Amino acid sequence: GEKAISNQNRLSNDTQEDNNVTLHTTPTASTKLLPPTPPKPILPVQTGVQAQQEEQSSGMSIFFSLLVLAICIILVHLLIKYKLHFLPESVAVVSLGILMGAIIKLIESQKLANWKEEEMFRPNMFFLLLLPPIIFESGYSLHKGNFFQNIGSITLFAVFGTAISAFIVGGGIYFLGQILLVISLNLSINFAFGSLISAVDPVATIAIFNALNVDPVLNMLVFGESILNDAVSIVLTNTAEGLTREDMSDVSGWETFLQALGYFLKMFFGSAALGTLTGLISALLLKHIDLRKTPSLEFGMMIIFAYLPYGLAEGIKLSGIMAILFSGIVMSHYTHHNLSPVTQILMQQTLRAVAFMCETCVFAFLGLSIFSFPHKFEFSFVVWCIVLVLFGRAVNIFPLSYLINFFRDHKITPKMMFIMWFSGLRGAIPYALSLHLGLEPIEKRQLIGTTTIVIVLFTILVLGGGTMPLIRLIDIEDSKMRRRSKKDVNLSKTEKMGNTVESEHLSELTEEEYEAHYIKRQDLKGFMRLDAKYLNPFFTRRLTQEDLHHGRIQMKTLTNKWYEEVRQGPSGSEDDDQELL
Repeated sequence: GEKAISNQNRLSNDTQEDNNVTLHTTPTASTKLLPPTPPKPILPVQTGVQAQQEEQSSGMSIFFSLLVLAICIILVHLLIKYKLHFLPESVAVVSLGILMGAIIKLIESQKLANWKEEEMFRPNMFFLLLLPPIIFESGYSLHKGNFFQNIGSITLFAVFGTAISAFIVGGGIYFLGQILLVISLNLSINFAFGSLISAVDPVATIAIFNALNVDPVLNMLVFGESILNDAVSIVLTNTAEGLTREDMSDVSGWETFLQALGYFLKMFFGSAALGTLTGLISALLLKHIDLRKTPSLEFGMMIIFAYLPYGLAEGIKLSGIMAILFSGIVMSHYTHHNLSPVTQILMQQTLRAVAFMCETCVFAFLGLSIFSFPHKFEFSFVVWCIVLVLFGRAVNIFPLSYLINFFRDHKITPKMMFIMWFSGLRGAIPYALSLHLGLEPIEKRQLIGTTTIVIVLFTILVLGGGTMPLIRLIDIEDSKMRRRSKKDVNLSKTEKMGNTVESEHLSELTEEEYEAHYIKRQDLKGFMRLDAKYLNPFFTRRLTQEDLHHGRIQMKTLTNKWYEEVRQGPSGSEDDDQELL
């Protein structure tokens, strides 16, 4: 797979636009359409020496990526071990990437080795391999209850908020370009840039909210908004890019706008529906085909369904990210409860690990990229962009929060709004999207790429680093309380996510318990009620007492097996036995 991807990337940038071309179409298929043009080689077939070289360079790339990852994992472990909680992981990993980039640059300048190719980050690799697990995991680990209750507010923040931010950044740069304060770019490029820079990374905000004991509903609002916001900003960027490609000279502004709106709605709702459908099919399949006796088959099925909607959506020109996000939400709401306890734990931990590795990989390459490709740095452009990004975020957060407060019991306080505004960090997604923009000439592309990197680094290092002091300033009373209760502010995502097997996710309710617990409750409204009464019983398997018994035995057998092995080891002494018992 690596080789195929690296080959695909060797092709000129023209094929980057059609990066969802299937890899195995035969040349004859593509010649039927336009006989005069020679067939486009989709994958140049290499033989002999060439193939060997190709394999070596791919091997080197894989080795390089894994080495970077291993160093990052050790770094994160040290952060957790020495309790450096005030430092978000992304900051640490990006800094490490920058350091490694500098070292490689030094080695290259001394003509000792040339690693140019290995450290170049390939956008296709990001969209096909690294992004899906990150998005799927965030959908799968949402705390469902609050998400569905607040779906209105979350959608408002995610869709309208992101659109407002994109319009302000895009329109602002276009206007500044017209009055010649910055380089003038055409309108659709500006909007593409505005959209890609509006993707917010939730990690820091969530960590801070957790530490401040914020109301869980508010936590959910921010988390839900930032996850959906990634998907929305990817779809918006694709929309703006689509407008760049088509010839728009003879179309009026309104028509363009309506066309863009139609495209966006098609992408958004089409992909969401596709993802939801896949999730529901997986739930029914695992409900009626009982794979619980063989966890490996069950787990395999889950992994297949996790990636399936991505491939299908991209194949029929919808947004794979949107589809995989909704599929993740639906699968964790229904399918998860049809799994055996072993697979439930396995699924959570595997997704965590894979998502962590993908995220770390992106942040490390973000650091490396500072040295790895040619930059075009325009000071005025960067400064104005940062100002617009912050301003756009403010116009998105404050008015929408006031609006939402009219309809909510839990009000969003001005203090929280300020923290939400300040902690709008930009993460991996803007960076990868900026590499993916097919801009001509090359200078524009470098300008957008460099500016994006600078903004991402600025928000991660300055805003991410400054969030802790800011909180200490904002709530002096709260921090005194926290000192008494010894609750530490912890910005480490891995530690927070990794050591919990979520109890709400290991729900084993039998038929009677379920009825007592949900159906008899009168306070459920709207979708929640419909879900408890009809959807949940239809899509999930209700356990009988016998099933429960079997699940417990399965878990016990595994624990006992492990315990036996430990006891046979040299260190197992009688006192330990007593302690364990």
